[in-house]
Amino acid sequence: MKILFLTSALVALLHVTPSLASEDVPDMYPGSVLYSKPYEVIPGVWTAIGATAPPTYENAGHNNNLSFIVTGDGVVVVNSGASYQLSKALHDEIKAVTDQPVKLVINENGQGHAMLGNNYWIAQGIPVLAHADAAEEFKHDMAGAWDALKRYGQETAEGTDPMLPTETFEDEKVITMGDFEIHVMHLGPAHSPGDTQVWLPKQSFMIAGDIAFSERMPPIFSGTCTSCWIETFETKFIPLNPTFIIPGHGHPTNLEKVTRGTTGYLHYLRDKIGEHIDNGGDLAGAYYVDQSPYKNLDTFEELATKNAGVVYEEMEFE
Repeated sequence: MKILFLTSALVALLHVTPSLASEDVPDMYPGSVLYSKPYEVIPGVWTAIGATAPPTYENAGHNNNLSFIVTGDGVVVVNSGASYQLSKALHDEIKAVTDQPVKLVINENGQGHAMLGNNYWIAQGIPVLAHADAAEEFKHDMAGAWDALKRYGQETAEGTDPMLPTETFEDEKVITMGDFEIHVMHLGPAHSPGDTQVWLPKQSFMIAGDIAFSERMPPIFSGTCTSCWIETFETKFIPLNPTFIIPGHGHPTNLEKVTRGTTGYLHYLRDKIGEHIDNGGDLAGAYYVDQSPYKNLDTFEELATKNAGVVYEEMEFE
């Protein structure tokens, strides 16, 4: 059975080309508010890959991955998406795949593109689960996220009514449903408060959320502890040794690639900023440290200098 899983996933990955991963593609699924049509990565696990770009009118805010697991006894959705309309569009795609009802929605973090669609699912009577810290983050930031959606999304924002998740967890919640044992986990501090991973141990498959990046440059927020992120990734995420991974952004890939794109980048940037500080450099100069080895990552132009400034402020008094 494991061979079947790996073969199916490998075939799917071989059909992904670099051009389809580009942030320059405005929309891959005309006629749907979704940026791309969901596809089956391994038996029972589907994902709709979002744009590896900032949220825009063209991608309707679908710039993260919206996934779902068809368990045999119901469907588990990972991420509500950035709007009511994205959630409804994803639900329509689920109904085209299976008659099994959606029984649970999991928010992978407290950002708008994970939670702004919660009200669609809540209106269906479906519980929405998130880490307690992610729920608190969204409570604090939801008004700003809602305003941003209205600005870039325009008519695609219609129907959205920001709502908190209906349930929270702390460290781990294990769900047995149909053929799947689903571990909803918070491995530790990483990209943003309450980052959540969905681990399928029998399939050796991880829906990683924003602890893991590959095609897109990781955004580093003010308040993100990059040393903590590295520690969580290296001591908690890597030891699970997932065979395949759906990162928060970009196509399904493997552990080697997300390690290179995540802690490889974080170590590199911290080393560069550390050298800059040791040489007496200030914040203004930190923005210009060399990040050229990562210039081919999507959102490099939008994020590289911002990331450098945030890491300088983090490391200045370490």
